[in-house]
Amino acid sequence: MSPKREDLPHVVILGGGFAGLYAAKHLYKRPVRVTVVDRHNHHLFQPLLYQVATATLSPSEIAAPLRGLLGPHNVGVVLAEVTGVDTVGKRVLLTDGELKYDYLVIATGATHSYFGNDHWARFAPGLKSIEDAVEIRRRILMAFELAERETDLEARRALMNFVIIGAGPTGVELAGSLAEISRHSLPGDFQNIDPRDARIILIEGVSNVLPVYPEDLSLKARRTLEKLGVEVRTGARVTNIDETGVFIGAEHIPARTVLWAAGVAASPVARTLGVELDRAGRVLVTPELTVPGHDDIFVAGDLASVMGDDGKPVPGLAPAAMQMGKQVALNIRHRLMGKPLQPFKYWDRGSYAVIGRGHAVGIAFRRFKQSGFPAWAAWLLIHITFLIGFRSRLAVLLDWAYSYLTFSKSARIITGPTPRLDRPPALLGLPDGDAMKVDAATRAAVTRQEPTAPVRH
Repeated sequence: MSPKREDLPHVVILGGGFAGLYAAKHLYKRPVRVTVVDRHNHHLFQPLLYQVATATLSPSEIAAPLRGLLGPHNVGVVLAEVTGVDTVGKRVLLTDGELKYDYLVIATGATHSYFGNDHWARFAPGLKSIEDAVEIRRRILMAFELAERETDLEARRALMNFVIIGAGPTGVELAGSLAEISRHSLPGDFQNIDPRDARIILIEGVSNVLPVYPEDLSLKARRTLEKLGVEVRTGARVTNIDETGVFIGAEHIPARTVLWAAGVAASPVARTLGVELDRAGRVLVTPELTVPGHDDIFVAGDLASVMGDDGKPVPGLAPAAMQMGKQVALNIRHRLMGKPLQPFKYWDRGSYAVIGRGHAVGIAFRRFKQSGFPAWAAWLLIHITFLIGFRSRLAVLLDWAYSYLTFSKSARIITGPTPRLDRPPALLGLPDGDAMKVDAATRAAVTRQEPTAPVRH
């Protein structure tokens, strides 16, 4: 007689991203009971978040409900916030309860890192969730709307300055897409301003954009950004961010829209395990992706620090997370059958950074460098392939085709709290309730704060 479902070994998976989703899908036919825990009810295709932030795609085109994806596979879904793990009692601690597990998969990903300056978050949002993307889209579009009404030239200039901190793939993609919006999508929409006058500034602390890429590809990416009208500042250390803009040492750049793409930190769940972590807070897992000293706990995705065959850390990319999720499922099956676990081997199929319409740089299979339209086409194919669900693939492909042919951005909708237009423009881009009280004179004057320690990004 088949065992009852509640008597089966319970596998709890924390996180519904690529690693968690792939682990669940490769376990559902096995003699286990699988439960996925996430604070959101959807799986998110993070590589395309910047396109939501810059009004090319709608959130529903890059996200899918977890219950719709996992329900047909008899996988349970719990909508909850994880606060920690009790490794002795084999419990996952939630804000409103707990879950017992026999095997645990932690795939809670990464969050923003402001390098000890967390108060900057209200002035410079990062990009990790749909909420982040919608808020960034709101700030960008509102900046143009407010500039249209602003009569003070200095205030208008600050509204039309957009600063992006961090020139990794996310920062480069944001800068390129924002340049296209201002240069090609918005002109003609306004009567008092020309969106092409927008100043887009990309700041990077080291000497190159896309510093993880070979130098020749990095230089090509920089040249493409500059052709799009992006002002690239490398070797520049941000020392402070406030409601007036960004400080680079003594230099002040007035800007009402500042976006953060400079650093990530591992999910805080890792700190509750009581094991060794790397500098970024990721778990130093065994080659089999288990937590040292805890063979019943696996870590996958951005939270896992593991070396590849080339002796370098496996990158925090979607393909790596998918492969880890699949490997974790395999090793849990081996554990159930009493077989030895197999080490994780990362197959690097390549990584790409898109810079703008028809432009990208990338490396395929660790050796084949690509740039320009061929790299963009490869990037497009990879992202369409990885999108979950036929509807998502079709919707995104149609939106991309429309955007490519017409330069139009179809998702230029401002959502969120209705801004109070009677408040000083210096504060209108901030979340409702966060604005400080200032008078009209403060709007035109810059109040310089003492710079904090330089940030490395």
